[in-house]
Amino acid sequence: MLQQAFQELSTSHLVFLVLAIIGVCCFEFVNGFHDTANAVATVIYTRSLKPLTAVIWSGAWNFLGVWLGGVAVAISIINLLPVSDMMAMSQGENISIVFAVLLAAIIWNLSTWYLGIPCSSSHTLIGSLLGAGMGFYWMHGGNGINWGKAKDIGLSLLLSPAFGFTAVILVLFIFKYLVRSKEIFKDPSQNENRPPPWWIRGILIITCTLVSFFHGNNDGQKGVGIMMVVLLALLPGYYALNPASDITKMKAAVHQMKDASSEYALHHENNIYAKPLSVLDDLLAQLDAIDPKNKDQKLKARKNIQIFSKSAKAMLEDKDFITDKDQRKHFVSGLHMLKDATDFAPVEAILLISLSLGFGTMVGWKRIVITIGEKIGKTHLTYAQGAAAELVAAGTIGMSSGLGLPVSTTHVLSSGIAGSMVGIGGLKNLQRNTIGTIATAWLLTLPVTFVGSLLFYFLFQLFI
Repeated sequence: MLQQAFQELSTSHLVFLVLAIIGVCCFEFVNGFHDTANAVATVIYTRSLKPLTAVIWSGAWNFLGVWLGGVAVAISIINLLPVSDMMAMSQGENISIVFAVLLAAIIWNLSTWYLGIPCSSSHTLIGSLLGAGMGFYWMHGGNGINWGKAKDIGLSLLLSPAFGFTAVILVLFIFKYLVRSKEIFKDPSQNENRPPPWWIRGILIITCTLVSFFHGNNDGQKGVGIMMVVLLALLPGYYALNPASDITKMKAAVHQMKDASSEYALHHENNIYAKPLSVLDDLLAQLDAIDPKNKDQKLKARKNIQIFSKSAKAMLEDKDFITDKDQRKHFVSGLHMLKDATDFAPVEAILLISLSLGFGTMVGWKRIVITIGEKIGKTHLTYAQGAAAELVAAGTIGMSSGLGLPVSTTHVLSSGIAGSMVGIGGLKNLQRNTIGTIATAWLLTLPVTFVGSLLFYFLFQLFI
């Protein structure tokens, strides 16, 4: 099947597909060394780990974070663009969108890294996706951007830095009251290059591990999401439905949901869900007649699954819909089984992103580590500050991944470091020039990548 999908591509489109996959891997590689400082700065500046050991350790846990992280955040990224419309468009149109996103994101990430400015890869990717989506909307109309999803992601990205800043200050106050040893509040540079006491070192290594894992879990999934946009747009005949899905099991899931909802339809003459539930009948007929080699049939089935999934969400929010707990569980279970056919990422995509992020974490880290470790505050990072900042960062990123929301690791941790400096010495303990530069980059990232991606999209439209 995959071989047949490749054969259906022209030579030029096959080249573009390979370049797009390489481009996604490059973005995630850059993301790795751009954001590595968020995990390793604290253990390096508190001398808990040597730099080389820290980045190798962090790289390994970033790899595991992507590999074990699921696809909830990836699906949020995919849903920002009208992927279903893109799958029915010409290959040239999709190539314009994909390369506009990748070029805008990679150029901005590399530029801010070169200048040593902590900048959000999440904002970079989101801005690029929105710019290309807007270009698509202006050219073709329809649904260029999923504004509902963009709003959810925007709130997550907006609130996380403020939360990181204030939460770290609170954690530091808790440390002061609960931890008797005052050594964790002392400047590590006064210890003549000795590592911290074993228990402090253990805490810092654990927090570094958690930030690394959850960074892979969240940021890695963003890479998986953009990789899936490439595969869905350029190989729709193969990836419209999960290649690992079993049609028989999909039909069983549909029957399970029909049976679970039949009692509701039976006892409600005015069945307000009759129309959305009828989609199940259409879907069942499509699955009965589907040819795995027929792209159009797979696209129609995918569309009906997504239509029903949106309707099912509203149904399940209605407490009167399927009041029997067991039947409701059967309905939800069938829905999850069905959504596995559209909300997925193949093993090969996850592996490529895991490797790209893991290896990227091991190089190019020094520029931004210096900014975070030396230039945000006027005093040296203490053990307590490092532990507080990374505890908050790990918790925030892990919670966001569980909710399927992209969050900026850079914003959470750098704002946490800033909060720790304020918690120790007040606002006067911040280096205003650095904070101003970081804040400017934060403000510019979304508009610059949006405009850059939009311009690249229109440029490619002239040639492809």
